[in-house]
Order: sequence, then C-alpha cells, then structure tokens
Amino acid sequence: MPSPADDQDLVADLARASLALGGGAEPERDCWRVVHRHVHGMLPSEYDIREVPEELYLAVLAARRALP
Repeated sequence: MPSPADDQDLVADLARASLALGGGAEPERDCWRVVHRHVHGMLPSEYDIREVPEELYLAVLAARRALP
C-alpha cells in the first residue's frame, strides 16, 4: 500500500496550502498544521497532541522549501 507521502500531487497541494496558513514565517509549524488538518479534518487546537505521519510531514516540508 503506497504511503500518502508518495502521492506527489497531495504533497504539492499541502505544501501550497501551508503558505496560506502563516505567511511563510514558520514553515515547519505551517506544514505540521496543514498535515494535521489533512489527517484529522481540522487544524490543531492549542493543546492538540495528536500524531501526524512523519513521512508525510517531511515530504510536505521539503516540497514547501522547494517552492519559489
């Protein structure tokens, strides 16, 4: 079964969506938040500690850093 991190369209969409969350000042946080929303259906609350797939998060972060 392929990993969500292998879905390049999904990774690219999430990377672009992360730009809208924080304006680019904190890419790690923005990418984590957008992956959290994708996995759990909502942005995290202040004390939300639910896990996100690390492989997907890292793929989104790498794609975000590659954006112009």
